[in-house]
Amino acid sequence: MAIRPYAAARALRSVLLFAALALAAIGATADEIHVVSSGGFAEAYRQLAPGFEASTGHRLVSAWGPSMGKTPQAIPNRLERGEPIDVVIMVADSLDELVSRGRAGSATLLARSRIGMAVQAGAAKPDISTVEALRATLLAARSIAYSDSASGVFLSTVLFRRLGIEEQVRGKSTMVPAEPVGQVVARGDAQIGFQQISELLPVKGIEIVGPLPDDAQQVTAFSAGIVAGSAHQDAARALVDYLSSSSAAAIIRGTGLDPAREPAK
Repeated sequence: MAIRPYAAARALRSVLLFAALALAAIGATADEIHVVSSGGFAEAYRQLAPGFEASTGHRLVSAWGPSMGKTPQAIPNRLERGEPIDVVIMVADSLDELVSRGRAGSATLLARSRIGMAVQAGAAKPDISTVEALRATLLAARSIAYSDSASGVFLSTVLFRRLGIEEQVRGKSTMVPAEPVGQVVARGDAQIGFQQISELLPVKGIEIVGPLPDDAQQVTAFSAGIVAGSAHQDAARALVDYLSSSSAAAIIRGTGLDPAREPAK
């Protein structure tokens, strides 16, 4: 039986109305979540973000900055000037300080990271397999670069002093602000560079010599926190739960981190 024109038009209007209502419902439940991640968890976050967006409908607006330091990009400085941020991912100690000051809610552990050393691709790989070998490598190096975040602070204020070489390496060491250390090494501005292994892995033009030996190592924890006053608390909590879930473990491990939660066996 033929459909009369007015009936077809009415049916089309009904379909369009239903579609509009469905899109409105999705829009009503989907939020735009502003996230700032420090470099240590950045690659894991980049790989996990599409899955979260696809499964929830929320949209992530992402930015990057160190967990500490004086640069404008540093996460505490972003919060101080009132940037609209919902979730921060950063070194656990720095986040704990923000929590204690009421700038963020409770911290959720995501992963742990180790410090590694890199050289320019094709360059000789010095021995850092023991503390004594690491000490000799540092003394022999022409130039040394390290980050202005947790790993670099550890090297410059703790490790060099512990090794008894603080004065010997002072003049040839550079703390690198607001740039991956691997990039400095890749273009030849430093002979050796130190940063979280998860931050070195994505950089092209370098080779990772390995992690620091256990007796010279500092394991850094990375956590996520919901910023106080966020207008999207539920969506932010969903993101934190997603990043800390056991289903995220394989991707996190693949970026050079040890995930806080492992899948059930």
